[in-house]
Amino acid sequence: MADVAEQIWGLVGPYVAAEGIELDDVEVLGGGKLLRVVIEGDEPIGVDRIADLSRGIARLIEQDDPFPGAYTLEVTSPGLERKLRRPEQYNKAVGSDVHIKTFSKIADEKHHRGRLTAVDDDGIVVSIDGDERRIEMADVASARTVFVWEKGAKPGKKA
Repeated sequence: MADVAEQIWGLVGPYVAAEGIELDDVEVLGGGKLLRVVIEGDEPIGVDRIADLSRGIARLIEQDDPFPGAYTLEVTSPGLERKLRRPEQYNKAVGSDVHIKTFSKIADEKHHRGRLTAVDDDGIVVSIDGDERRIEMADVASARTVFVWEKGAKPGKKA
C-alpha cells in the first residue's frame, strides 16, 4: 500500500500546493479501504474549504484510479496531536512535546516523552527531564506530537 500512498502523493501534492495548501500526509489504511489525505494551511482550514478540496482530490484519484475496489476518501487537517513520519514533519515539530515509541529499549525505555530539540538525517534528540536522548530514525516505531494542556486560573479566582 506504500506504493499507492506514493502514487496518491504525486497526484494530490501539486493540486493542493496550487490551492495554497500543504500536503502533510497520505495514508492508505484498512487494506486499501480508507485513503486519508492530511492537509495543512498557514491558517486553519474550514469545513467548506476541506469539502471543496476533497471533491478536487476525488476527481484526480478517479482519473488515475489506483484502487482495485471501493474505498473511502477522508480529507482532514492534522489536528493538535499529529503523527510524525517524514523528515519535514519532524523538522516542523522541533520545540514541541513528543511521544516516541521505539522498537527496542533505549535508556531502558521503549516510550520516550519529552521535547523534540533536534533533527538530522539519521535521528532525533528528545529532551526528557533535562536529559538529551538521541534516537536513531531506524529505531522509531511510531512518533507523534503531544498537546499539553496548560493549567490556567480557575474562573472567578483572582491571580
